[in-house]
Amino acid sequence: MSISKVYEPKEIEKKWYAYWLKHKFFSAKPNPSKKPYTIVIPPPNVTGVLHMGHMLNNTIQDVLVRRKRMQGYEALWVPGTDHASIATEAKVVAMLKEKGIDKKDISREEFLKYAWEWKEKYGGIILEQLKTLGASCDWDRTRFTMEPNLSEAVIEVFCKLYDKGLIYRGARMINWDPQGKTALSDEEVIYKEGQSKLHYIKYYQAPPAPEGGAPNALSHSEKDGFGSPSPSGRAGEGLFFTIATTRPETIMGDVAICVNPNDERYKHLIGKKFLVPLINRAIPVITDEAVDMEFGTGSLKVTPAHDLVDYNIGLKYNLEVIDILTDDGKISEAGQIYVGEDRFAARKKIVKELEEKGYLIESKDIVNKVGTSERTGAVIEPRISTQWFVKMKELVKPALENVLKDNIKLHPKEKFINTYKHWMENVQDWCISRQLWWGQQIPAWYDEKGNFLVAPNKEEAEKLYHSKFKIQNPTLTRDEDCLDTWFSSWLWPISVFDGFKDPENEDFKYFYPTNDLVTAPEILFFWVARMIMAGYEFKGELPFRNVYLTGIVRDKQGRKMSKSLGNSPDPFELIEKYSADGVRVGMLLSSPAGNDLLFDEKYCEQGRNFANKIWNAFRLVKSLTPNPSPSERGTPAPQTLPSGVGGLWFENRFNQALAEIEDNFEKYRLSDALNGVYKLVWDDFCAWYLEMVKPEFGQPVSRNIYDATIRYFEQILKVVHPFMPFLTEEIWHELRERSEKDCVIVAEYPKVQPFDAEFLKQSEKVLELISQIRNYRSSKGKSPKEALNLQAKVLQNEGLDQYLVKFEGIIHKLANAKIENTSTPSGMSAFIVGGLEFYVPIDANLDTAKEKADIQKEIDYLQGFLKSVDAKLSNEKFVANAKPEVIANERKKKADAEAKIEAFKKSLEAIG
Repeated sequence: MSISKVYEPKEIEKKWYAYWLKHKFFSAKPNPSKKPYTIVIPPPNVTGVLHMGHMLNNTIQDVLVRRKRMQGYEALWVPGTDHASIATEAKVVAMLKEKGIDKKDISREEFLKYAWEWKEKYGGIILEQLKTLGASCDWDRTRFTMEPNLSEAVIEVFCKLYDKGLIYRGARMINWDPQGKTALSDEEVIYKEGQSKLHYIKYYQAPPAPEGGAPNALSHSEKDGFGSPSPSGRAGEGLFFTIATTRPETIMGDVAICVNPNDERYKHLIGKKFLVPLINRAIPVITDEAVDMEFGTGSLKVTPAHDLVDYNIGLKYNLEVIDILTDDGKISEAGQIYVGEDRFAARKKIVKELEEKGYLIESKDIVNKVGTSERTGAVIEPRISTQWFVKMKELVKPALENVLKDNIKLHPKEKFINTYKHWMENVQDWCISRQLWWGQQIPAWYDEKGNFLVAPNKEEAEKLYHSKFKIQNPTLTRDEDCLDTWFSSWLWPISVFDGFKDPENEDFKYFYPTNDLVTAPEILFFWVARMIMAGYEFKGELPFRNVYLTGIVRDKQGRKMSKSLGNSPDPFELIEKYSADGVRVGMLLSSPAGNDLLFDEKYCEQGRNFANKIWNAFRLVKSLTPNPSPSERGTPAPQTLPSGVGGLWFENRFNQALAEIEDNFEKYRLSDALNGVYKLVWDDFCAWYLEMVKPEFGQPVSRNIYDATIRYFEQILKVVHPFMPFLTEEIWHELRERSEKDCVIVAEYPKVQPFDAEFLKQSEKVLELISQIRNYRSSKGKSPKEALNLQAKVLQNEGLDQYLVKFEGIIHKLANAKIENTSTPSGMSAFIVGGLEFYVPIDANLDTAKEKADIQKEIDYLQGFLKSVDAKLSNEKFVANAKPEVIANERKKKADAEAKIEAFKKSLEAIG
């Protein structure tokens, strides 16, 4: 068979993915003879295309599910997409605009018809892209959050929570997205740090009432927030208050000035009235401890319609609410001036007018955080609005308790548990209504008087209305709003198995609760916490057992990858260049759970090189020719297949490495697991084992060694498969004849077997010895073909001398050296390994002056190194705080350095 010198992945990847699909290897169904293993995909938005975050997240899921499938579990990975109300509606509105259609000119039914058409055309792109990555999802089970069964579950849950008193409708301060024209929950607001202006504005004292006397006297100090009159002759001229604000465009909504009751500067002003600049509305001075005495001038303009703190102060004092913004962020009629202007354009014009009329004292640059919409990026507006809310205080209790008790484990727990706890303990009611058409429409029904009731459909609503109000055939109108997208996705682990529609169905009873959830930390509260709440509220148990929180993919400068920054590579260009397997390895090599990945394309190159290394190992293994077995020669076959000390070493080393790999898997350290696989393949199998058993060119190997090597390579392919599925499947089938369904994807994953730790410890010393011999040969310019006869003297009884005989053949083969044990060595000390000092004969042609200079240089270096180690060990603070194993390691470094110095001094004596 002709094997290409370089691994060519493109056609191989297409071939094997189609093969896996054809043979239903990704499919899963209830199987009483197997344990289930279930992952539900974090449903990507139907608007989405594959980006680097998806690549990382889905590679991790695929690694987990492929390993469990091989371990004999009925492994199921459920795919699906999220309808993404805000993002999808924006896409459809934009599409309609291109067609010359305005959303407000068509009915809801017409709009939804266009939306479904758009979803059918574009909504499945990202799932198709995941196939290129190798995702082994059960595609026959693909779900969508707005398909009928899942939408019915959402409506059922809404009605249940309402009947239970956990959903209510009310007017509250909410987050408003002026671009999406919808309410947002607190978790959908992203706070971004940026440069702003803090404007210091004069609020002049109102003139006395007609029957009143002269204004109260004020001290003249702008620093204290008030000052002397300006001779501008303007209406209401007098002493003034100085208010600092970053939002001068909202002054038209001011209804009070508020100071802290503990602020001595302002106590004599409480109850006085001042004028709102530009519109001259008189407003009172009131007090509240919510005012920060240190910010600005320590006084606050109260605008209840446009700030949460102000809103709460307004409720306390029963203040008027003046909403000066429209739903798209323009100045409303209530603002009186700059009506119809965009809020930010109005801000600039108001600042300019304030300055021209003498109201503006100064503007300072500050750094502050501004809330933006997680979906549209627009700056959000706090706004009082009648919306639907979920009461969260009771729902969070089991979700917090079971995470704190580790019934549900966060990975890595230490990084996220405190944040999770803080959020759950301080959770606010969840605003779940959205002013959109794309989504599950709220099942609330109103009569002409505004009375409402909640029912799953109009027929049920009419029955309920008649029962409540005793009126036949009422005219009922359904609430125009739809539900927050997260209100459907929090049900995802239950609803994908139709656990609401048919809770006794086999799939739900077998696959739920699920096992692992892999997701990004930024939706820990959006989605993960809420799914946990839903699991306990609706099913009385956890929805999953482990949450693996990935890091954020960042560029080399530490910036989050994004389209706007242009710093994110195209995933498909990476796959084209480095192969899917190469990119998967590249993503995982440097992405420990919860820690951000500083992505560099060189990691994908490293992944491709790893694939080529495995391919070249395959080529070498396939080039081996076995001698006829004893049975083929007419003699009884041996009971075992020993492959010499090299095989014994690799078998032990494989099990040791597998134990470490499996331990990392159990601890959700996938990057560490992959690094263990990488070392096992690159170093242990390729660099050492294959070199141990490789025959002279053109020569055969024994049947025992051949069979063992094939067996070891198959074990390696199984361990590598979850990380590199395409390459391993190709080699698996090329390695020997296979039946149609004998594929590595369903091959039995290796089980950890006992290994001889002492044998491995001594073996490592032998390998170090071989490396030292090679280094010595290289440093002296000696050919590998030139045999070396070394003498070994025991310095410390570390046991290596007893193993030199066992490895004699390997040392001779790999280092072309023979070793003799002696207590009286002659020649020159070359190096120390494992408590043995090795001597080489003095060459008659040795340049003694150069050799002495080289040795002295080594001694000088070691003495400097020894000085640094001694400094550590003599540092009482270091010795008191360091772990015992760290101190022991430093002491061993000291002993080794001292032994080497002594050996080099003996070499100087030997040279003469």
